[in-house]
Amino acid sequence: MKISFRRINEPYIHLASLQAQLHLPSILRNTTSAALAILLVFASFNLSYGVRYSPQLDQCSPTGYLSGTDSNCNTEHESECCKAGETYPQYYCSPPITDETSATLTINSFAEGGDGGGQSECDGSYHSDDEMVVALSTGWYNYGSRCLKMIRINGNGNSVLAKVVDECDSINGCDAGHDFQPPCRNNIVDASPAVWNALGMSGDDVGEYQITWSEA
Repeated sequence: MKISFRRINEPYIHLASLQAQLHLPSILRNTTSAALAILLVFASFNLSYGVRYSPQLDQCSPTGYLSGTDSNCNTEHESECCKAGETYPQYYCSPPITDETSATLTINSFAEGGDGGGQSECDGSYHSDDEMVVALSTGWYNYGSRCLKMIRINGNGNSVLAKVVDECDSINGCDAGHDFQPPCRNNIVDASPAVWNALGMSGDDVGEYQITWSEA
């Protein structure tokens, strides 16, 4: 799936105009120009970087917002459909991965005709609800670097292994290719029914659940 990165607008100040207004001597103007140029470089870098991942805040911020449209989606597993007038945050990044990365576990069918939409990105195939497979938010999916690798999921007092087969797209959504569902949040492990069963959860317990995961 192609991802289109948007440029971040950089702050701009006309140095000559600012210096003229300050009525500075020539030597001070040169010093001021250099100082302001350095400050603007750092400001531009921090602005561009901050909207993606801010280590100071230990969080990933939205890079934009997607406008929803009225449409019908497959509501299996109570999937959310896009709505007109709603806006949905878009993320290129996810929280940093640790030995116990906190995440929200959601449920998804990777089978043909399921609420997962098309074939899985990693292998171009559908997967039955009996397979232990997951999709990861865009930042964790990392351009497919974790495709077909195993991750360990800890939840409900149990620990299971599952294979990464797809991206839970945190940028695009509300179109046919995403079954008219909004972009995923940036901290999602979207798991097949088999994963939920292996964690010992079924019925009303299934939907969203706070878990930790790590690379196996």
